[in-house]
Parts: sequence; C-alpha cells; structure tokens
Amino acid sequence: MSQAPLSYRDAGVDIDAGDALVDRIKPLARKTLRDGVLAGIGGFGALFEVPRRYREPVLVSGTDGVGTKLKLAFELDGHDTVGIDLVAMSVNDILVQGAEPLFFLDYFACGRLDVDTAARVVGGIARGCELAGCALIGGETAEMPGMYPPGEYDLAGFAVGAVEKSAIIDGRAIAPGDVVLGLASSGAHSNGYSLVRKILERARPDPDADFHGRPLREVLLAPTRIYVKPLLELMRSVPVKGMAHITGGGLVENLPRVLAEGLTAVLQRDAWSMPPLFAWLQREGGVADAEMHRVFNCGIGMAVIVAAGDAARAQAQLAAAGETAWRIGEVRARAAGEAQTIVV
Repeated sequence: MSQAPLSYRDAGVDIDAGDALVDRIKPLARKTLRDGVLAGIGGFGALFEVPRRYREPVLVSGTDGVGTKLKLAFELDGHDTVGIDLVAMSVNDILVQGAEPLFFLDYFACGRLDVDTAARVVGGIARGCELAGCALIGGETAEMPGMYPPGEYDLAGFAVGAVEKSAIIDGRAIAPGDVVLGLASSGAHSNGYSLVRKILERARPDPDADFHGRPLREVLLAPTRIYVKPLLELMRSVPVKGMAHITGGGLVENLPRVLAEGLTAVLQRDAWSMPPLFAWLQREGGVADAEMHRVFNCGIGMAVIVAAGDAARAQAQLAAAGETAWRIGEVRARAAGEAQTIVV
C-alpha cells in the first residue's frame, strides 16, 4: 500500500509561517531606513552605499549574540527586549573604534517558528537599530525541527559601520595622566547570565516581586544600553583617545584591550554607584569582589579615556545627552608585573 505524500510542513517546517513573519518584519525594518540603503529585506542580498561624506572610509564590522540571557527570556516571557541586546552588543563594539554603525543583519534560528514570538524579537531588533541610527537591512530566519527545544530560539547579529581612516580610535594616543570616564550601564547587559541563572537557582526569588521600585524580572531583563549617538556626538567635539565596551570580562579584562603594554588604568571603586542588582547578586551568590569585577560590568557599560583637560567638558556633554558619566580613574605608567587594570 502506498504511503501518503509528505510535505515540508510534515517535516516540521512551515513555509507559510515564514512568509507571514517576513510580512510582519518589513514595516519594522522600514522604520530604520537611513541614507545609503539601496535594497533591503526581500532580496538575496542587501545593498548599501557608503555615505559620500566619507573621504577615506574604513569599514568596521562586529558580530555577537545574546548568550544565556535568552534562557531567562524563555522562562520569563521576555521576548520584547532581547533584540535590543542583540543590536547593542555589536554596535557598541564597533563604536569603540570610532565607527558609525551603518547597517545591521540578524539571524533567528528555532525548532518551530512561532510568528508572534519572532515578531516580538525582531521588533526589539528594529528598536535597537533606531537607537543606534543604523538600518535593519536584512537577516535570516531558520526553522530547524529537532535542533532546539520547544519554545526556544537562538540569535546572532552582525553590524557594519564606517570611520574615516584618519579618525580611527585605537588607543595609541593614550598617555599617563589621562582620565577614565565610566558611563552607567542599564543593568547586567548581556554578560554573566550563566552565573546570574545559577544564583537565581539558589535564591529562588519571585520574579514579580518589587525590586527597588521595579519588578525583578524587568531588572533582570533590562536591555543593554546603546551608547552610539551620545558618543558619536562626543567624538565630534572632544578628542576621545580610547573606549572600551564593558562586556564579558568586566572592567578588568576589557580596558586593557585599548591600553599599550606600558600603561595601567587605576580605577577607584567608590567613584561610581553600583546598581542594587549587582549587590544582590553578590550577596545571594557569595561572589568575591574580584570575580564580580571580571564577570559583570558592575554598573559601568562603557569606558571612555580622554585627556585630563577634556574630562570635565566630556562629562558635561554626556550628561546633557542623558548619560550618567563618572570620573572613575586615571591612566599611569605600568610597573613590572602589574595588571593593566587595577580596582582600588
């Protein structure tokens, strides 16, 4: 007896759902359009023309994901903001070299496509692109039965930006006496969530409980702050010598990435306010200070290094742009065998 014919849907892939998602995405992407976009979502490849105001453009690219923060998003139904996280992790990275983010692409992979959930995620991606001033120019949705547990998905993001060759920020101008400014984070951003989840397993808090005026779930899933617009504006008026996006590795492992071998950044721990979330995580997990500093941002999402004479002006401009910026330390000559970032 002949068997019934099989379809792609029988194998677990719903082409109609994929088409429906594309229809939901297109208006979201249109809101992010900017100069340079020639062709976006819908083609085999997205086309982008580097703005003509650049004389010697250098393209700067970055890619990242959201990490195990996604596991909390699955547990707490927090799909609306992880897309912002996805954009932030890449655009903040390319920003530190002086690059203006131009366009962004995403990759969304799941076992079975839930159009409503995917649309919520992409809505966050589009919002992140608006905050960064870049175009959501394309992406890929992959429905792969059996690859992911029901209700779960994975994300990857790709950002491309441009900077004038003469304006690349690489840390070479940093010298002893320069000042380190720290820009406030919005929370844990998208790093250290494997430890966060381990602490939550131990503490077992109510995610809906009040936590300093906000539900705990909202604090845990607060999206990564996007620093692009205020820092691009700062670079137009103040000579920024170096920047470090404080991601995995915290302050102690990210600041050395922009320092020459002979320099050390000495940070004053009491110079900034650590958000209550980090104090709670440290207490509930019994986490040592040194471990906190190398896992979490501890309240500083971006570090900016400027000459001492420019520090006050930079702080004032950042404050006017809505950023909280503290003077958290200074750069000095490095002694033999000394770490490149010291928190005292």
